[in-house]
Amino acid sequence: MSDFDSAVPNQPSLCGLPRSLSSWETWAFGLTSHLGWTSVVPAIHAALGTQAIFVWIPGVIVGMLLNYQMKHLGRSLFDVAGGTPNYTTKVWQHCPIIARYGAIGYLLAWLSFLSVNAVVLTDLIKVNLEALGISVPEAILRISFILLPFVVAFSGTRALSILHLFFAIPAFTLLFTFCVQGLGFLAFSSNSPGFFPNNWSSLSFIDWAKWFYFVSYVTYSSETASSFVADSREPHKTLWFLEIAAWLMLPVMVGGSWVIMRLATVPDLGDNSFLNFVAASTPFWGNFAPASVTFLLAGSCLLGSATTVSNCPRIIYQLAVDKHLAPVFSVVSPRGVFGPSLALSLILALIYFLWGNVSHIIAATNAAWFISFILLHLGLWQQRAKFDVVLPPLTLGVCLLEIVILLTASYAWGWQDFLTGLLVPFGVLAIDVLVRQIRMPIFRPNWWLKLYYSRRQKLFQDSVMLQVSILILLLCSAVLVGCLFGWNWHKAATVNFENLVVVLLMTVAFVGVAIACWTSLPQVMAIAEAREAAEHLFQIAQDGIVVTDEQGIVWQANPATEFFFGVNPHTLLGHHLNKWLPELTNYPQQWTRRSEHTIIYNSKIKNLEVSISDRPHQNFQEYVVILHDITKRKQAEEVLRQSEAQLRQEATQLATQLVQSEKMSSLGQLVAGVAHEINNPVNFIYGNLTPANEYIQDLLKLLQLYQQHYPNPVAEIQDEAEAVDIDFLLTDLPQLLTSMKVGAERIKEIVLSLRNFSRLDEAEMKEVDIHHGIDSTLMILEHRLQEQAKCPGIETIKEYGNIPLVECYAGQLNQVFMNILTNAIDALEELCMTGQNNPHPQIRIKTELVNTNQVIIRVADNGSGMSENVQKKLFDPFFTTKPIGKGTGLGLSISYQIITEKHQGKLRCVSCLNQGTEFVIEIPLRQPY
Repeated sequence: MSDFDSAVPNQPSLCGLPRSLSSWETWAFGLTSHLGWTSVVPAIHAALGTQAIFVWIPGVIVGMLLNYQMKHLGRSLFDVAGGTPNYTTKVWQHCPIIARYGAIGYLLAWLSFLSVNAVVLTDLIKVNLEALGISVPEAILRISFILLPFVVAFSGTRALSILHLFFAIPAFTLLFTFCVQGLGFLAFSSNSPGFFPNNWSSLSFIDWAKWFYFVSYVTYSSETASSFVADSREPHKTLWFLEIAAWLMLPVMVGGSWVIMRLATVPDLGDNSFLNFVAASTPFWGNFAPASVTFLLAGSCLLGSATTVSNCPRIIYQLAVDKHLAPVFSVVSPRGVFGPSLALSLILALIYFLWGNVSHIIAATNAAWFISFILLHLGLWQQRAKFDVVLPPLTLGVCLLEIVILLTASYAWGWQDFLTGLLVPFGVLAIDVLVRQIRMPIFRPNWWLKLYYSRRQKLFQDSVMLQVSILILLLCSAVLVGCLFGWNWHKAATVNFENLVVVLLMTVAFVGVAIACWTSLPQVMAIAEAREAAEHLFQIAQDGIVVTDEQGIVWQANPATEFFFGVNPHTLLGHHLNKWLPELTNYPQQWTRRSEHTIIYNSKIKNLEVSISDRPHQNFQEYVVILHDITKRKQAEEVLRQSEAQLRQEATQLATQLVQSEKMSSLGQLVAGVAHEINNPVNFIYGNLTPANEYIQDLLKLLQLYQQHYPNPVAEIQDEAEAVDIDFLLTDLPQLLTSMKVGAERIKEIVLSLRNFSRLDEAEMKEVDIHHGIDSTLMILEHRLQEQAKCPGIETIKEYGNIPLVECYAGQLNQVFMNILTNAIDALEELCMTGQNNPHPQIRIKTELVNTNQVIIRVADNGSGMSENVQKKLFDPFFTTKPIGKGTGLGLSISYQIITEKHQGKLRCVSCLNQGTEFVIEIPLRQPY
């Protein structure tokens, strides 16, 4: 973690958008393409005449299908920003290169709107100002219109979305009125030229494909609302609007095109949007047509730019989140400002401005735009089994048709722009590579996070001087502009002055919002956020909060008070607080600042800790009372007092048990040590028995040879031979050596059993053969199984099943076998000592594998058994039925813990008086982790 990361609290997340937009704001963004239709329809109308409608109808149908498809995809991609292009990356996630290319092609087409809208707005102002004799610096005005929405967007998402909503509703209402009123005029007015044209011009496939390719700019972009699902407070409603936007395309794009076709028939209108709409609306709007059309066109351009600056950063942001672009582009401020993404969008928009040729920009970016939708439809058809695809066969058919349209339109519009459009997305990818490689702070997320945090810290600084200065500047500028118009008014008495006023008013509104975004709006937003945070805390607080006046009358109460008093918080208002807390008599000035109260609610006693503010607020003369439920704490204290003695007793028992466990551990270490020490000399003896036997055999052979060749030894040798009984020695010595070898082997087996029983080298859980552990335990206990003075030998019957290696703590499991087998032997010996007849004492050991994953070990004896009362206490610590000094009562208790806690198994005892006892051990073959 960097120094900054550790120093800055509450950093904005690199992923995840604040859901700050209302559904109405997202719906307004979804109307942008409908308004953008106004700048496209004159061109196709001028080129195709009456046949233009046959391009709009299929374009609208495909656009509606696309809207429904985005709605279905959005249901499972609620947290994906950017809409269609970023859904495309999800569809093509198995092929990242195609995914990036398709999304960036969509992005570049949207960014071209900024340059187009800036040109249209500049031309509107230029025409009107030049009539007044005022020259217009076109370049400055165009770049100003490009920068204006970015100025607002860099201040926060809400400002731009609310501004957009404010103008989108009247602009779309005016557009819808134009379409509906125009159709009504054509259908019912006596001055109508007729609803249908008298003749239809011909339309070739090349012309149809050429202009379908062109109108897809607006018919395919009606799904813009999907871009804002990730930061919508009501994403379901935002997606639902895609359906509404789809059906609105029919009256606007089809109905409106029909109105333009039938009413904008004056010669020499060309593709001028203003002239075409004025000509079409004058028959039913009359003298209001120019000003209304100006508002409509200016609003469409400004709203299109606002939507572009809102939509494109979300596309870039989501690409970064999905690791298609550099991580820096995934940074978002707490107020939803996509700083790095906005900066990249601005750079690309300025590149378009420097390019300058709007017609080539549109032609080139439209190629990338159209290809992105071809990739979308192809990917949807390929992934139809994974994603919710609407009508997959139709989707494939649209994809194939789009490929044919793309090739035909590229031929008709020119291959140069088509090839340029193909290559432009790679330029954005090249910029991304540079951002990743250049080691500058501005290209790293932490630089932006630090910027956002420092700006947030300054929001409450006093900016009155700055705001007053800006207000003075605006007032002086307004007076100066008014005087300028007054001086030039007499020069152009015939100018339609209201058109210019409409454009300037809308532009000034946008500029005013931009200024407010950087002056007063941050303070207003900060105050609103602080108020919302305080109200949120007041509402969700688990402690009760009551505000009273200086008389003790309740003014406010949060929802949590209902939990304490059992009444609706509104019921508390206007009443003295001592109605519910009787001990709070008189006035708040006399109340104890911190006290405990007992109330009864729902027949249950509640203990409350009541804290009261020390002083009333200076202006409001109110007291804040905080109620904290301490019932559980009181109950816990009582339980603690009652159980203190019990805890001390249990602690003593646990300490004793720990000592016993430590003794067993020490015993295991001692056994292992003794076994190791015995093992060395025994191995020495056992290893020398074989050569000693060979040497003695050689000596015996030599002695026999002497007897053969010297049958008559001297008298002294004969006397010594008789004394040592040489014949017996020759017979008994080999048998003696064999007995020594058997004894040594027996000692080795005992040592091995001791080592296996201690298992000090297997403290960790591992796979072992439990049969080997049982056999080792029986070997150690063999002396107790043999016949004694008063008791016959105990027979051990082994019924081992086919069990694989078991995962367990081998040493601890052997301790369990030792405890259970020792108890069985003690029970059988006790039966003999009491004089009861048991001629065949037996211990039966049976193992089996159940359900392929459970191992069961049964150890049963045919002793006297035990009563049900004894069985209930059998596994309790320190419980024993043996005489004092014979047992500690911890063996079975420790065994129970080893089986149940260490091995996640079960240990139970089944016994009946005079019928013996059986211990059943059940452990899993593999331990769960």
